[in-house]
Amino acid sequence: MITKGLKERRSIYSLNKQLPVNEEAVIQTIQEVVEYVPDAFNMKSQKVLVALGEKQDLLWDTIYDAFEGKVSREKINSFKAAAGTILYFIDTKIVKGLQEQYALYADNFPIWAQQSNGMLQINIWSALRELGIGANLQHYNPVIDEKVKALFNIPEYYQLIAQMPFGGIDTLPDEKEKENINKRVTIVK
Repeated sequence: MITKGLKERRSIYSLNKQLPVNEEAVIQTIQEVVEYVPDAFNMKSQKVLVALGEKQDLLWDTIYDAFEGKVSREKINSFKAAAGTILYFIDTKIVKGLQEQYALYADNFPIWAQQSNGMLQINIWSALRELGIGANLQHYNPVIDEKVKALFNIPEYYQLIAQMPFGGIDTLPDEKEKENINKRVTIVK
């Protein structure tokens, strides 16, 4: 049986800064998920930065500036209205080190790092939903990479993968349309 958080996980865009739990609970949840999500060869290549408070606002102002007005202020402000944003990274230094150490698997380490990052994203997203928090996933990288790295003093070898604004929920999205799952899942015996 799947968790309630995964079942209720949706892209929620109407967010606010009023979290239904305290920030410490959010931080602890994110830390625990990062600790327990697997990474091939236990490489621990996944890194996150959580922007809260004025850093949350500054992040989205910086993202707006990076696009020089090509993304609407209204759209950026909808993400800025959230309580925080999780930035997902891959530490490419770790990946390259393992590529050198295990040459036979060298081509797979970047793929495995991406897979682990995806697992991290969905697990954090589901865990936040368990706390009653809404979130959505954005991909403004690579346009924003240099400005975000400069803003938060992020190492050059961290690859930005995604941004996840999260917060209190103003409006829930419509119910998900039920699909015929047998079109995507095949069972053989």
